[in-house]
Parts: sequence; C-alpha cells; structure tokens
Amino acid sequence: MEELIFVKERNTMKIFTSKQVKEIDQLTITNEPVSPEGLMERAARKLFTWITDRFDKSREILVFAGPGNNGGDGLALARMLWIEGYKVLTFFINTGSKTSDCWEVNRSRLKNETAVPFYVINQLTDFPEVQRNSILIDAIFGSGLTRPVDGLAAEIIRKINQLDVVRISVDIPSGLFGEDNTGNIAENIVSAHYTLSFQFPKLSFLFPENYRFTGEWSVLPIELHEKAIHATQSNYFLTDRSDIFFRLKRRGKFDHKGTYGHGLLISGSYGKMGAAIMGAEAALRSGAGLLTCHVPGCGVNILQTALPEAMVQPDQSEVCISAIPELNNFTAAGIGPGIGTGKETQSALHELLKMCKIPLVIDADGINILGLNKEWISLLPENSVLTPHPKEFERIAGKTGNSYERLMRQTEFSRRHKCFIVLKGAFTAISDPEGSVYFNSTGNPGMATAGSGDVLTGMITGMLCQGYKPLDACLIAVYVHGLAGDIAAGKTGFESLIATDIIRNIGNAFIQIRSDKL
Repeated sequence: MEELIFVKERNTMKIFTSKQVKEIDQLTITNEPVSPEGLMERAARKLFTWITDRFDKSREILVFAGPGNNGGDGLALARMLWIEGYKVLTFFINTGSKTSDCWEVNRSRLKNETAVPFYVINQLTDFPEVQRNSILIDAIFGSGLTRPVDGLAAEIIRKINQLDVVRISVDIPSGLFGEDNTGNIAENIVSAHYTLSFQFPKLSFLFPENYRFTGEWSVLPIELHEKAIHATQSNYFLTDRSDIFFRLKRRGKFDHKGTYGHGLLISGSYGKMGAAIMGAEAALRSGAGLLTCHVPGCGVNILQTALPEAMVQPDQSEVCISAIPELNNFTAAGIGPGIGTGKETQSALHELLKMCKIPLVIDADGINILGLNKEWISLLPENSVLTPHPKEFERIAGKTGNSYERLMRQTEFSRRHKCFIVLKGAFTAISDPEGSVYFNSTGNPGMATAGSGDVLTGMITGMLCQGYKPLDACLIAVYVHGLAGDIAAGKTGFESLIATDIIRNIGNAFIQIRSDKL
C-alpha cells in the first residue's frame, strides 16, 4: 500500500488534470480503503441528493449511459431514483466498447433491484421519443476522454442537444475534455444546463467558450482521500472565502495610518478623471493608510472635491500625465486608469519603469502603452502586477486560439518577466512567477461595466500599500472586488450595477469574509 504523507496547507481548492483525478480516485480506493463500486455508490448518492432536492417526481428522468464508469454512475443514479419513486428510463449507447467492471456491477443491480426499463441504442433510429418536460441525465462519457467523439455517440449527442429538456451532465459534459479542447468538435459535445462535477471543477469549466457546454456547474464532494489530495501537486487553484480569510491581516489596537502605507495612484486625463476618483476611493476603502493621486492639473479640484480623504499632486500638464513624481515617500504605486496613450504619457510610463523600486500595479492604458512599446516589457520591475482584460493581454503577449492557449501564454509571460498577471474575466486568473494560477470564485455579469477595472486597480494598490505580498494582494483584492460586486448585484440587479456600487460594498465584503463561520 502506498503511504501518503499529510502536509498541512491553506484550504485552497486545487484543480487537477483528469489523469490526476483518476490517480486520486485510486489512492482513495487503496488507502481508505473503499471498493471501486463503493466509491461509485458514494458519487451516485451525491447526484441523487442534488437532483431530488431540485426536481419532483412528476417529471420523467431519462438516463443516457455510456460503457465506462461515467455510465456506471448513471446506472447507479437510475436505481436510486427508481427506489425513491421517480419514473426512470435508461438508455445504453452501444459504441462497441467494452463495458467497465463497475458498469457491469451497476447494470446487474439495476436489473435485480428495480424495474427500470433498460434500452440499448445501436443506431440513431433507436433514439426514444422524449417528452418536453423530461430531465435528461448525460452519463455517456467522463473526463477520461482523449479524442473527439465520433460515430454513433456523436449522432446521439447531437440529437440530445436538439431536445427541449433539462440536460444534466454527470461529472463533465460528454465529449468535453477536462483541460485542452483545441481540436475538439463542438457539435459533438453535450450542451448541458447543469454539470455536477465530482470533488473538483475541471480546468476547462473555467474558460468562457465552454460555458455553452457546462451550463451552471456545481462541485459535489465525494470524500476523496484528504491525504491523497494534499499529496498530489497542482499549479491550478480556485480560491474561496476560507483561503482569503486566512490571508487577511488583523489590525492592532495601536496601529496608525502610517502602519498601512502611503500609496501613489497615477491616473486620469482630461475627460477621464472618473477613473482616478474610483481607483483612489477603492484604494482607501481597501485599507491604505495614505494615498496621493498624481493627476493632470485639470483634475485637482475634481479629485479634492470628490474624495477629500486623498491627497493630490498635480502633473505639470493640465490635460495628461507627462511626468512621474519622486517615489521615495511611497510604499506602492498604481498607474493606468484613464491616462490615455499619448506620447508624453508613454514617456512618463517609460521613466517609471526605469526608476520604480516599490510594488507596482499597471492597468488599462498603462498596459496598452506596453503593447505599443513591447521592448519596454523587459523593464518591468520584478513582482509587478499587471491587470489586463483579454484584449489588453493580447496586446502585450500576442494572439492565441482559445482560452487554454491563452492560459499557457499567461503562465509563460509571468514566469519570463517575473510578474503577476491578473487576467480579468468571469473566473479572473491570477498567475505568479512560479507558474501557478489562481482562479477567482466571486463576481457576476453585472460587473462588466465601465470603471470596474479601475476599482480593482485601486484595491490591489491599496493592499500592496499595507505590506501584503503581491500574490496575497492580488488574491484578496480580486476576491473582495467580486464579492462586493455580488453584494451590490443583490441590491441593484445585474443591469443596474455600476462601478461605484462595487466601491460602496467593499466594506460589506470584508465584513462578510471576517464574520461568517468557516
């Protein structure tokens, strides 16, 4: 028996490859110990609970099962549903492949313990008539798939996708690969409304082009061996509240504003002073002790009126950023929101890159300027934080064919330039110089609004001011930013949410993180 050594670490959810999950399954079977059939029973019971909590017995449930263990999960689920009193039909897709041992066990139990009809689909004409209000369980292929679906299974999947029914995929939509779907055939992948993934999400769930297949996904814990999970290495993580809770510092009774640093925010241009205001308030709301805003001359009165808590230092230009102040008095700096990409501003950023020795955040037009002057990327101070959206990232790193390729490019960029990339999106991906990537679990579509990124820049800058390490600053700021957006959306709805709503709820997000029981 393989001995597993337990190493305690923060409770960050790891994201494993499909191969690694299979290995963890085997380690669970070996070390718990539990039989393969027992582990499948455990997984099916979780599926059963999720489905029976949401759907009553008035709806017919159709289980489409393939020949492997994913199909075995489906057959075990069918048995449990029938015993509970649901009307269940099962359909076996005969691809010609040998059925797994666990499949055989559950086929036998289904036959001996229930009266669930079992139909074999040998050709497309065997496909059943399906009632509109039915629930279809996709248990055809699991995460071990390594090539695009073809033949009869592809025909069945395309037929399934045409049905006006609720589609629920077991572990992963059939046909979808767990990681890289480059070269996969989209029409031969089940388009699920819900995906119920065992123990961990799949990496491919976090990419926007795969949402059409996964729908809303949930992770169902099936008690895989904890030591096996800790012993298995991964470069991919999904941050949750407990992880952020343990990263947050506690404030001391005798702390003062100097304890929490003095930040510099270089932002704004004529007509874009709102970006400076939002970034500055977000930095202060995130805990920075002091903040100075370096802005064009035209923005001084605007900023001091809108945000009296911030100090203001005017640029020599009335309309744009044209120079960089001395940095000796600052503990962290942020640049980019609303600065434009004019020649004078480009020169100012160039000067900052050459002189900066403090933690630095670069966003928005700061990144666009780097895209216009790619040779300057080599000047990035070590451990700088860049916060692009996908198009901005493309400008500094080049085009990619899909999200998986972009993720590979992102990790390579962080390694090569020893920087942190906060690639903004539904699951904002934070890559570090060591090659790890942390996906964020908070946020909502309402945050796709003007100024949301400026708020995040201010928040990361504010966290760096307080002495947080760059990784912790990024993880905390991104999580709190998303949670503040979630709290705001609960009050305004998605359509009406604006960036200042996020700022107003930063404090509520911190309260929620600190006050809820873990």
